Amino acid sequence: MTGRAAASAPRRRGRPSRSQAEQGPATREVILDAAREQFSAHGYDKTSVRSIAKAAGVDSALVHHYFGTKEQVFAAAVEVAFAPALEAPAAVEDGPPEGVGERLTRFILGIWEDPATRAPLLAIVRSAVNNETAAAVFRRLVAAQLLSRIARTLDLPDADLRAELAAAQLVGIAMLRYVIQVEPLASADLEELVARVAPVVQGHLTGFPGTGTHTRTGTGTGVDTGTGTGAPGPDPT
Repeated sequence: MTGRAAASAPRRRGRPSRSQAEQGPATREVILDAAREQFSAHGYDKTSVRSIAKAAGVDSALVHHYFGTKEQVFAAAVEVAFAPALEAPAAVEDGPPEGVGERLTRFILGIWEDPATRAPLLAIVRSAVNNETAAAVFRRLVAAQLLSRIARTLDLPDADLRAELAAAQLVGIAMLRYVIQVEPLASADLEELVARVAPVVQGHLTGFPGTGTHTRTGTGTGVDTGTGTGAPGPDPT
């Protein structure tokens, strides 16, 4: 085969050309943006690697080159969309324990309030609601990178359950306010929401006062679990 023939030989099917593969991070971001739009508009089931590639203006092989399967594209899109929320553990730690509910509530709702961060979240949540594969990807990321980190910052009994209950409270509000847009919640004042919701989130994270399971804040002695291991009460006799 002559050099000219070799140079003009077609590339093997299923592989991106060298020029495509060398386009780098910018192309990857274009594909991710297109994927989020497709998942949001058509759902996980009706979105394909081919439709993502078409929306991004690239060859399908390039999508496979950067991400692999459709599930892996979705996982990457989830990770990018949730990147701001993954800073929540820092918000939990940044201040006294009696204010953790307000800090976490304000932080998470603030992400949803910002149009720049809300749009990618909406795309991912809508897909996860309607498809089990997408939901499983969503759960893995949230559990591994968000809830487990919040739980570790608490250092309390049943920390995983506490973190999940707090997250359920905030996710439920986000779904009704930003996704389904149920009134009057959808148009309620943010500060009013924080004032109403933060005490509930605080209760999930550190315990509700009067239940025998609340944190003794500011003492450095951990948690009064109501098991008789805390400070003894007055003698009833």
